[in-house]
Amino acid sequence: MIERIDDFLLYLATQKRFSPHTVTSYKNDLTATAKYVLESYEVEDIQKISFFHIRSYIVSLMKEGMTAKSVNRKISSLRSFYKYLIKKSYVDTNPMLKIVAPKIPKRLPDYVSKTDVSLLFDTLPFGEGYVETRNYIVILLLYNTGMRKSELIGLTKHSIDFAQKKLTVVGKGNKERIIPVSDNLLSMVERYIEIRNQTFDSAPANLLLTEKGKIMYPKLVYNIVNKVLVQIATNTKKSPHILRHTFATHMANNGAELNSIKELLGHASLAATQVYTHNSIQKLKDVYRRSHPKAES
Repeated sequence: MIERIDDFLLYLATQKRFSPHTVTSYKNDLTATAKYVLESYEVEDIQKISFFHIRSYIVSLMKEGMTAKSVNRKISSLRSFYKYLIKKSYVDTNPMLKIVAPKIPKRLPDYVSKTDVSLLFDTLPFGEGYVETRNYIVILLLYNTGMRKSELIGLTKHSIDFAQKKLTVVGKGNKERIIPVSDNLLSMVERYIEIRNQTFDSAPANLLLTEKGKIMYPKLVYNIVNKVLVQIATNTKKSPHILRHTFATHMANNGAELNSIKELLGHASLAATQVYTHNSIQKLKDVYRRSHPKAES
């Protein structure tokens, strides 16, 4: 099975052009499955792995307390893997056809309130030094565009079209999308670039850099956002993704069409975006309960 996993990972990296992070996720999911089947049933031949083995693995994950969302991700990896194996005639039957994914309980995404966002930008200094200025731009871009952490890190100076007032980001599957931006954001970014150029004589093309002029890394982005949000937000989570949720929720609450939010976020399907309508409905319910005389009757 390990040999076929290696073939599949090479296919994802070279033909599907998946990001290294995505390929690593597939590798972890599939090698964990192979290890379980080998250790529990002494089965190594890919042809001999059946529905029973896969189902047993999934049940073991759920008994260990793994969330339905995480289990479903592993099932998705296995389905893609077996689709590839069937296409290449490496196996005759697909054991994933009978696998039923566990239901994921609906959970509204955390987000920062409009009041807290206003407080954030009122108290967050733009700064004069490089690090303070960069940190401000990180927060500004994440909230104003809803882009992902990886998309933020991948931005270059050429990603910004000042004349057309837009950003080009490269999302999942190397798909490009256009995000319109405000004059205020462009003005701030322009000032940041001036400070960046004054600070570093030679640097990578990436827009956002470490204090040493290197390409930013995910943990640094997380630390920047966490340090800011912990001071103003009451959310249990304080990650860059919270600002993405905040962008989408504020858009939905202010009447933006779901399809427009989908395009701005770079979601592959509308289903992934629909969670933000629940926040809007909840907001309406809260207003109704507070405002209508008979709301509690």
